[in-house]
Amino acid sequence: MSRTVLEEARLHPAIRDTVANLNADIVHNVQAAASSNPVLVVGMAGNPHVRRARKLLDAAGIAHHYLEFGSYFGEWRRRNALKMWTGWPTFPMVFVKGTLVGGASELERLVTSGELKRTLGE
Repeated sequence: MSRTVLEEARLHPAIRDTVANLNADIVHNVQAAASSNPVLVVGMAGNPHVRRARKLLDAAGIAHHYLEFGSYFGEWRRRNALKMWTGWPTFPMVFVKGTLVGGASELERLVTSGELKRTLGE
């Protein structure tokens, strides 16, 4: 299954560079952290689902790296770049071994089933 992404040919040439590079730094930051940390949680201040995900990992004894980008009142435009890159609409974004596994609810299912620890080789 693949998600629909607007083809580059359907972008006017004058805006292609802008679209390709808008807030690219935040995407590159997350890509690097996801590839160098077994578990990465990407979130924002004040979000209870982000706190829940981090507490789940702590309670399970699973180390994780956390990146925070703003809050409900700031940096939402920059966070949109992450949503467009991943196709995931909410925070947190949880990556396991470089793969996006979802948010807090999906993480809870992985922890509860034991799949997360198996994936990590624990």
